[in-house]
Amino acid sequence: MKQIRELRATLNDFLQTQADARTQLCRLEVASLAADRCTLTGVVLDQATLAAAKAALFPSFPSLSFDTSAVQVLRPGRPMAVSVNLTGLFAQPSWLAEQVSQLLDGQPLELLQEEGRWAFVRQADGYLGWAYVPYLTGSPPPAPTHLVSAPVALLHVAPQADAPLVGRILGGAAVRAAAVEAGWARLALASGAQGWAPADALRPLEDLPQTAEERRAQMLADGARFIGVPYLWGGCTALGIDCSGFVQLLHRLAGVTLPRDADMQYAAGRP
Repeated sequence: MKQIRELRATLNDFLQTQADARTQLCRLEVASLAADRCTLTGVVLDQATLAAAKAALFPSFPSLSFDTSAVQVLRPGRPMAVSVNLTGLFAQPSWLAEQVSQLLDGQPLELLQEEGRWAFVRQADGYLGWAYVPYLTGSPPPAPTHLVSAPVALLHVAPQADAPLVGRILGGAAVRAAAVEAGWARLALASGAQGWAPADALRPLEDLPQTAEERRAQMLADGARFIGVPYLWGGCTALGIDCSGFVQLLHRLAGVTLPRDADMQYAAGRP
């Protein structure tokens, strides 16, 4: 009994290093200890996390072998993409849970786990959360050629301002311009829908600023276009945005990839 208590205490110390639920997942338990064999159960994000847990236990218990066959390893998952113009990313599988971020049309995701109509997903930057499965697609999104640089771009059925609307696409979304005609671009979206948007609402990926000075100037110009947008916890768009979401979006529009939250952005930065 003493050894199993020591095992659980040592494992708990390791779990504290994996407590950032935004990018980490490690829920391990000592299920049993028989002779020189310790059985672990639970769920981890990936094999690297599981290996780190075993490495943390080994120095204090070098005579034990660790059976991890019952541990669920979530990665690699299944590739998915967002198939609506905007949906929330939540801390739990519920619309009533905290919204931790938002997902834009065509955004690639890795589906790690499903619970009813909800999916536990990982973004390309490692950020984790729950998304609504009917708003996702397993079909790969069209390879992007542009970023939506306007806060909101309206999509029309034809390349003219008085044509009926198809929908809208939000600033920061990566889209594919399948055709360009007289100042309009026909966008192919992840849902399979298509629509025409003004070409000046888009920024070609090949034209993103390259120098620090150009990026700073671009962020200042883009930032002014979001004056008046309401604050929204977890928001990432012109429909509502929070402080770190605003910073992340302005950098994205200037060709710089930043993590989602302010403390992450600080840690990723340099003087």
